[in-house]
Amino acid sequence: MTQQLLTQYRRDLHQIPETDFDLPETLAYIRRVLEQYPCTLFSPCESTLCAYFDAGKPHTAAFRADMDALPIAERSGCDYASRHEGKMHACGHDGHMAMVLALAGRVSEVLDKLPRNVLLVFQPAEETTGGAKLVCDSGVFEEYHCDRIFGWHLWPDLPAGAIASRPGPLLARSSEVTVTVTGKSSHVAKPHEGRDALYAASAFLCESYRRMELLGRAEEPRLLKFGKLTSGQARNAISDSSLLLGTLRVYSDEMFNAAEAMLRDLANTLERETGCSFTIAFSAGYPPVRNDQALFEQARTALAELQVLDEPLMISEDFSFYQQQLPGLFLLLGTGTGIPLHADTFDFDESVLAAGLAADELLLFLN
Repeated sequence: MTQQLLTQYRRDLHQIPETDFDLPETLAYIRRVLEQYPCTLFSPCESTLCAYFDAGKPHTAAFRADMDALPIAERSGCDYASRHEGKMHACGHDGHMAMVLALAGRVSEVLDKLPRNVLLVFQPAEETTGGAKLVCDSGVFEEYHCDRIFGWHLWPDLPAGAIASRPGPLLARSSEVTVTVTGKSSHVAKPHEGRDALYAASAFLCESYRRMELLGRAEEPRLLKFGKLTSGQARNAISDSSLLLGTLRVYSDEMFNAAEAMLRDLANTLERETGCSFTIAFSAGYPPVRNDQALFEQARTALAELQVLDEPLMISEDFSFYQQQLPGLFLLLGTGTGIPLHADTFDFDESVLAAGLAADELLLFLN
């Protein structure tokens, strides 16, 4: 029966993907499921739904599910494909919601045996502006005395049903990097009359990669990559402007600050050498996902099948905002398909969700 519910929840939700904060059908579906259980339903902030199960204990364990989909036209060919044109659950959030909805049923059955109250958090906008931060800012965790939070991400590169995580840094802090270079155009036959913004941008790109490799401790993972460079107007004219778009991924504020300082110093050097001017902007991005050490060790004892990753991953996730508020543990659940996240063919066998649900049931009983 549990597997049947997991499959039903996931496929029902897969058909009604919604994006960002605009989640009326998704919220209505989740509310209908939760209304059958002995919990208090409330919305602490925009497009968020929480279910509180009161076990009469002084502290509360929270479990998070993200609800938003992606602006992707689905091409999976499955018979439960998206009914909303141009939108798709291509990142597994439908699976996350299915697990937490099924967990609600389990909580209602064992509530009097639990060491903590339980708060289920269904949040918006993980894929866009970080809906988790709004949930944190609402004060809901203080009001309900939460002392831990758990979350999941489906992971195509793990075997089906495998569970993995690691203590400390798991996912990266992300920041979009925008570099604007302003020069002066001239005919290529008179390069001395111009200031070559294309050359300056290219020099910045190559040298930034070299310096990034030398930055900080060699064993501390970090990544700087630029994915787009636009420049110039014609093949026979010196470019008067360039735009570099990239991303910076690190696991500590210290490394982020060092990388930012390095890039600004490089820009100042190239301004003197090329005569072009540089402007660099960094988006706030999401903080790094860093698992609480004590909570991880408790989970490793409870979950015999938990695999410990050797290295953190370079993706980012707004679950990190929760971990800045209270101890948190983020786990990866393998789909075994190898189909990349955000692909328009993303799909998985719902049987893997049973492994995640079984793990959540054990996490409920951690002291």
